Amino acid sequence: MDDPLHGFAEAFAADIEEAVSSPDAPTLFSGEMFTKLVLERLEDAERLEQAFDLYQEGHTGRASYRIDGYAIDDERGALELFTTIHTGEIPPVRLPTADIRSAYDRALRFARASMEGLADKLEPSNTDASDLARRIEREADRISSIRLILLTDQLTGPTLPADGEWSGRTIEHDAFDMVRLHRILGEGETRSDIAVDLRQLAGAALPCLPVRPHAGGYEAYLTVMPGDMLSKIYQRYGVRLLELNVRAFLGIQGRKSVNAELRRTIADQPAMFLAYNNGIVATVDEIEFDDDGAGRSLITGLRGLQIVNGGQTTASLHRARFKDRLSLDGVEVPVKIIRVTSGDLAEMVGSVSRAANRQNTVQQADFSSNDPFHQEVEALANNCWIDSGRGRWFYERARGSYLAAEQKASYRAKDEQAFRVQTPRTRRLSKLDLARYLNAWNGLPYRVCLGGQKNFQHFMQRLKDQPPPPPDEAWFRRLIATAILYRAAERIIRQMAFPAFRSQIVAYLVAGLSQRTGGRIDFEGIWRRQAISSELEDLLRSWAPRIDEVLRATAGQRNPGEWFKREECWKAVREDLPDLCDPLPFELANAAARPAGDGVAEKHAGPALSVEDFERIRRCMEVDSATWMQAAELGQRSKTIHWKTAGILRTLAGYAAGGWDKRPSTKQAKPALDALQAVRHAGLLGSEDETPQFDADGEPG
Repeated sequence: MDDPLHGFAEAFAADIEEAVSSPDAPTLFSGEMFTKLVLERLEDAERLEQAFDLYQEGHTGRASYRIDGYAIDDERGALELFTTIHTGEIPPVRLPTADIRSAYDRALRFARASMEGLADKLEPSNTDASDLARRIEREADRISSIRLILLTDQLTGPTLPADGEWSGRTIEHDAFDMVRLHRILGEGETRSDIAVDLRQLAGAALPCLPVRPHAGGYEAYLTVMPGDMLSKIYQRYGVRLLELNVRAFLGIQGRKSVNAELRRTIADQPAMFLAYNNGIVATVDEIEFDDDGAGRSLITGLRGLQIVNGGQTTASLHRARFKDRLSLDGVEVPVKIIRVTSGDLAEMVGSVSRAANRQNTVQQADFSSNDPFHQEVEALANNCWIDSGRGRWFYERARGSYLAAEQKASYRAKDEQAFRVQTPRTRRLSKLDLARYLNAWNGLPYRVCLGGQKNFQHFMQRLKDQPPPPPDEAWFRRLIATAILYRAAERIIRQMAFPAFRSQIVAYLVAGLSQRTGGRIDFEGIWRRQAISSELEDLLRSWAPRIDEVLRATAGQRNPGEWFKREECWKAVREDLPDLCDPLPFELANAAARPAGDGVAEKHAGPALSVEDFERIRRCMEVDSATWMQAAELGQRSKTIHWKTAGILRTLAGYAAGGWDKRPSTKQAKPALDALQAVRHAGLLGSEDETPQFDADGEPG
């Protein structure tokens, strides 16, 4: 265990063994579980985005194909296929070159076979693999690059097969072996493998103007980079170029208009791009030079490149080149490159990022790990102990912080044991987890289906657009209860062995439960028990096939994976959710009569809620804002309803206008439905088909 790599490999192998032997785990072999864990942790580390484990092998002609996972980047037109070599051997050893090349070849054959109609040959025809093959075939013309990525618990060495080309597409080779996984997941290294050889990548070095201030601990270089060169760098490294500052959290509102203006300049006035654009600011760990023979410096290589300002410009140029198929000839981008020569690089990068981004619309909240919201959640996690007093949840605000805390505790056996008891891996909560659970429960399952990073981007944007009150302990307990519910749904869906779209079914299942219950559930009870009841598990298990059926039915002839990412899908599913029935699970019958808000949750008091209570709430939410407001105004003016009741209707109108982010309470629902019925009977609301019908008791009529 003195060798850090050896220790990391042993710990990873132990995690796989623990996951495989868990009674709640899906039936996976060690290699499949290795793939699953690696993809999950690389996404948490923000190295991958929307990557899914998917084992599929077969033959095309006499040759075999095999993949172990995939990711599709629509913006870059990139298909990523993962292939796994898992041996379980410790300490890790060097893999034979022939084995590595064979793994890459099998993965590429899957892409080729898919484009040639593999989906029609797969049985059954409704699996994740057949859907992926069908999507690759349908979108073949838009796939500009195929990135083959090897995942292994062994060592690959420094040399991988050279990148190539097939049918007009670039073929790239990448690998995450145990050394690289240790560097990313263990030591937290994030930039060292970004090494840009400008001559190899773009065929040219960059002339530059060196600026070396006498103080400040840095060097600066001013240059102009061809737009095509910048787009190729982004094609190769993607959002990893942005990982030290805002990542993708540049704000969603207004981006289309900005990008449209950039595209117009590229298409109509490429020579003016340099004049119109502010350029980019970048930092590097190392910079390599050559001499042009006339005493001028040429930049030939950049190591640890990070774009701290100008990420949107970079992504827009890439989109124009690889998606819109616009020529970037004549497009020049001003670039300032900073290399820190003394002091703390991370601190310097953060300062440069903040100073540079104050010039545009990026907010301080864009720096997600240091956002006050996440700092407050971390503080709550550190101080909120579960009722037994023997444990708590660990909020991983900064990636790798859980492993760092675990390693720190391992220095003393007593501390190590206490850490494992108090904060086991099963109670680790990442930023991506938080966004996934809250967005699903808050009626945004289509956002969750975008994948971890994009869903988190939308979550952060929503925090900026609609800042909530500071989270408190009641809010944190509600968050953890939601996490427990979501993870229980994931376990149930895995056990039921759906052939495809398991993660999407989970998101819509949780969102559907929240919709049917008006967001009411006994959060405090779940927190106390740190589990959901068997009755609630049975409800989720009974609903899951119906959710799967409705999702597929609403997709029709569309690509299901893409359809699930659209708000229209959620609207369609919402209209056909399963019904609640008696007896209600304990968590629903004992839910608060009023849903918990952003602050202190209301404790349940009074009689248990019934199916009729939830049904009234659902019926209220089927009425639009204009109808509620019209009923309030006309009913009060004609004295058909009391002014206090009209106030309830106006409140529901506001809830409806806000997309039902706030849900009606049981005390609001019945008088509101009674009032709506009274106004309609008085002939004040027009056609009865415009709103749902209810009897005199506020029951569905």
